[in-house]
Amino acid sequence: MALPWVKTLEDCADYTQVVEPYLPQLYELPLRIAEAISNHDSFIELYKNTNPLVSGFGFSIFIGATCLILSELNRNYSQIDRLWSLLPTIYNAHFAAWSHLNDLPSRRIDLILFCSVIWSARLTFNYWRKGGYTVGSEDYRWEIIRAKVPAVLFFVFNVTFISFIQSILLFLLAAPTYVILVTSNHEPEISAADIGFAAVKIGLVLSEWFSDQQQWDYQAAKKEYQKTAKVPRGCGFTPEELDRGFITSGLWAYCRHPNFAAEQTIWFMLYQWSCYSSKTLYNWAGIGSLFLIMLFQGSTQLTESISSGKYPEYELYQKQIGAHVPSLTPYRTSATTPKVVRTSELAKGQKKKHK
Repeated sequence: MALPWVKTLEDCADYTQVVEPYLPQLYELPLRIAEAISNHDSFIELYKNTNPLVSGFGFSIFIGATCLILSELNRNYSQIDRLWSLLPTIYNAHFAAWSHLNDLPSRRIDLILFCSVIWSARLTFNYWRKGGYTVGSEDYRWEIIRAKVPAVLFFVFNVTFISFIQSILLFLLAAPTYVILVTSNHEPEISAADIGFAAVKIGLVLSEWFSDQQQWDYQAAKKEYQKTAKVPRGCGFTPEELDRGFITSGLWAYCRHPNFAAEQTIWFMLYQWSCYSSKTLYNWAGIGSLFLIMLFQGSTQLTESISSGKYPEYELYQKQIGAHVPSLTPYRTSATTPKVVRTSELAKGQKKKHK
């Protein structure tokens, strides 16, 4: 049987019972796929008879290999970045489809998929409007890292972290759904707790939408201000705020990275959902959420090292406001803040030179 039948809810999260027995299927999967192609067998039957965690993990390895090849051919290392907002939802859709095809209880998995689609819609839209899907676009951080390390070392970094580790991470973010899928054999109906977890996840996505829009509005106003030396009408920002160079209002007044904080919490909540469903304090499915939190720490340090080098006031912002844990009081500019040369002053200076 492609899905284990366990006696208790606690057993549903037991690695030795729900994962380990199916690892041989992973080693056999490439051969079974080749046989299905050569014998013109039904891929649907192969899909149904393969443990969904195994087939999902196998697909993540395939995605990693594909992105590695494309990144080296194009010398563009944002292949996984373009899939980041899609893959976790694809894996959740995979768990839902597999449960439907095998006539298993799927209401709770469908609810998780619903939340995941909302998450994907928000992140994909934000990535698109920032130009992420434009031909040739690449995350600026890869260029910075590439300039600091030897080519051979960066290639190793691409093989390991950029292509494969990130691809596997995106699969592991959805691994708690597998645990909930197994528990659905014992508790098939959606409970009040399921609704509660779903509501929290959707609320966090909503908070990301607000923080994204606040950042977008600020950057648009700053760009126009730098171009014309005039504060855009109705933008809601002062010259001092735009001269600062980074946003410190709205959700950003209480947290330096409110979208990062919500993103980590969303996937941690799915993990907690699996713990609640399996009546366990912790389980193996939390490895994806844990690794994501670690990844955000490193990513935040790199991003903030760049910001602190560009904006004199950023160090003060760091001292007052937490990176991912919101502060109780909003950011306040100190009277001793380093002087920032205004865009309007620079514009006036340029005009004087031309007279």
